[in-house]
Amino acid sequence: MKLDGCNTLITGASAGIGREFARQLAGRAKSLILIARREQKLNELRDELNQQYPNVAISVRKTDLADLAHLKELLAWLDHERIDVDLLINNAGLGDSGAFSTSDPIRNEQMTLVNIVALTTLTRHLLPRMIARRCGGILNVSSSAGFLPIPDFAVYAASKAYVTSFSEALRAELRGTGVSVCSLCPGPVHTEFQEVAKRPGGQPDTGPEFVFVSVEEVVRDALAALEADRPLVIPGFPMKIGMFLVRIIPLPILRLLSRFSPRRG
Repeated sequence: MKLDGCNTLITGASAGIGREFARQLAGRAKSLILIARREQKLNELRDELNQQYPNVAISVRKTDLADLAHLKELLAWLDHERIDVDLLINNAGLGDSGAFSTSDPIRNEQMTLVNIVALTTLTRHLLPRMIARRCGGILNVSSSAGFLPIPDFAVYAASKAYVTSFSEALRAELRGTGVSVCSLCPGPVHTEFQEVAKRPGGQPDTGPEFVFVSVEEVVRDALAALEADRPLVIPGFPMKIGMFLVRIIPLPILRLLSRFSPRRG
């Protein structure tokens, strides 16, 4: 996909990977539509980018994607403004760290709504016009957690398995239409995610430092994959090797190995 001069919509744009997508695309895109719950952070990002890149048109829209009414309002706004999105970056996501039996049912619902429902709904809404123009791109931010069931991350990992599978199927459907689909599956990244996913009194879920990848590298790799029309990108060499092994190890062996992993509350 050609990124220069594109009209891009980014969900979860107020921090972390979404904010970095905005920063790296601001010098190339024609316009950016930044979606998130925290309006002040969106406005701060818009002001920062406008100062550096005065030629890019930036719109911000406060939207809670865990609220179906907010999602419908976003779709209506896009239609009313007649905005043609060339690149959709479904980045918004929620996590939860801990046993499913003690999880907050409301949090589980929010994860499903943001990670699955909003991503699917936005894609369905914007895709027909991309097909009609015979150009466009969809980047779905999944996770390496989606490659296998993860105890104490049950709902999150399952939701990301959906994102990766959905992206692969959609890519196959769209072959020859001019619309590209890519799934971004990062491992650990230093963002707010771990802090937000931890439960009250718990500790953020972390891994060894050598598997962490910077947000800058994650976004660079993802944009390069989009331009090269690659189906999937796993940033960082250690995670590439680790996920390759995970995907070829039979599930019965993974079940056995999971018995020896530490459990969180």
